Amino acid sequence: QVQLVESGGGLVQAGGSLRLSCAASGRTFSSYGMGWFRQAPGKEREFVSGISGGGGATYYADSVKNRFTISRDNAKNTVTLQMHGLEPEDTAVYYCAADRGGYYGSNRYGYDNWGQGTQVTVSS
Repeated sequence: QVQLVESGGGLVQAGGSLRLSCAASGRTFSSYGMGWFRQAPGKEREFVSGISGGGGATYYADSVKNRFTISRDNAKNTVTLQMHGLEPEDTAVYYCAADRGGYYGSNRYGYDNWGQGTQVTVSS
């Protein structure tokens, strides 16, 4: 098990940028697949992006492709989601997720550890 703590959320105008970070506990972080999900009010939690344990493979939802970039630093046990070109539709609580089996895909049930979330609000 890992403990996940997200940070970096906030209020930004449309077109702006934010950088979300997820800090993980544990000594086997590099074996975990990591993902970012988001949940807007009244909507299902949806996949945003995932990254493999070594960081060499990434995966994005079509809605964020070419705007968001996921990366990880295994020496610091962190995963980052850099977001550019934010739109009001990106407003949601963003969650970091981890899977000890290395899964980093879009199925939320493939992850076995979740953070508490960080709010991102994009004003028009």
